[in-house]
Amino acid sequence: MPGLNVRFTEDELEALRERAEAESTSMQVIAHDAVVRAISERARLFEAAATHVLQASDELNQRLA
Repeated sequence: MPGLNVRFTEDELEALRERAEAESTSMQVIAHDAVVRAISERARLFEAAATHVLQASDELNQRLA
């Protein structure tokens, strides 16, 4: 599986370390899951915005027809 190097400040790395320890998992799993959630959220927001624009456009087109 391809990898990615990510740089953190000392404080960020410590927070990541503490979170991983609190969840009894690895820092890699925490970081991976955060990235996957961010990607999914962006896709969800895009889809919601696109749906809104399409509905508004359809309503406007119906009024103009």
